[in-house]
Amino acid sequence: MSYVAENILDNLNTAIVLLDNELKVLCINPAAEMLLGVSSNKITSQPIIKLIEDPELLASIKDTLDSNHPFTQREKNLQLHDYPVIVDLTVQPIQSDSSAKQLLIEFNQLDRHLRITREENLLAQHETVRALLRSMAHEVKNPLGGIRGAAQLLERELSDVDLTEYTQVIIEEADRLKKLVDRMLGPNALPNRTMVNIHSVTERVRSLLKADKIHDVQINFDYDPSIPEIEFDPEHLIQAVLNIVRNAAQALSEQTETIDADGQEKIKKITIRTRILRHFNIGQKYYRLAAKMDIIDNGPGISKQMQERIFMPLITGRAEGTGLGLSIAQSLISQNGGLIECQSRPGKTVFSLLLPINNS
Repeated sequence: MSYVAENILDNLNTAIVLLDNELKVLCINPAAEMLLGVSSNKITSQPIIKLIEDPELLASIKDTLDSNHPFTQREKNLQLHDYPVIVDLTVQPIQSDSSAKQLLIEFNQLDRHLRITREENLLAQHETVRALLRSMAHEVKNPLGGIRGAAQLLERELSDVDLTEYTQVIIEEADRLKKLVDRMLGPNALPNRTMVNIHSVTERVRSLLKADKIHDVQINFDYDPSIPEIEFDPEHLIQAVLNIVRNAAQALSEQTETIDADGQEKIKKITIRTRILRHFNIGQKYYRLAAKMDIIDNGPGISKQMQERIFMPLITGRAEGTGLGLSIAQSLISQNGGLIECQSRPGKTVFSLLLPINNS
């Protein structure tokens, strides 16, 4: 393959798989690596069945090789590893320079557009909530300041020292409400962005979690060493990851089910996994490279209704929760141009931090 052709393939958003006349993989482009969850080095020269396990689709691919007639399937549901995708796919025969027949498979992922729309809605929701909170903070903090000041003046006029106990209650509660409003607003300072290795951040989180003494939860790390440094505020990233991991650990600790489906004692696990993404959109903004950090736990999961509101302030599914941890985490990541997504079902909850990598 010429350099120009290879460069074009590498920069296509369409996932491309090229097969030989024995239905073995000759090459796949980066978009296909990302879609199918496999590296080119591992799958090259392997039979297509190692990549696609759908018997109906495999039979259609073989028919195309035998008949020399292309075919297209619309809105095809593909089960890849532990997640499904919806694609339009086309399989067409091509003739190589050596006259040996080859097959070109094109995958156009449809749920990618649905994800971008969902992310745009999530970003819009976050901005709306932030605007509402800023307006509410102004309306709440002004009278709180007046109440506190009046209580201080009243305290000076009281001749009975015992009565100052009540003015102190007013002052302390006014201060507490002000702090709550400030926490709901999240950080006001602009992010202090610097080039940072996200694995140095996760290792910092690892050391902080040891201090938390989460004894009954097993925490695993699965790193992709190919991720380059990103321009991000490291303190923001550390705080966001800590908030999510601590939430997951608390959900696991409160879980009453201790036996799994096989009758074995259930191991409570959190996995922090990093991966590189190519040709990726965060909302409507395109990035040639992005980093993805998944925080995965095997807890009870989050209800569908709760998932739609999980990043809103004061929304929590725990009796003792404040409902601010995830809201603050989303604010910290979005200030740096990233986004947090959540997918959950019983036994598996995934918070995905999507982090932009400089396009230069």
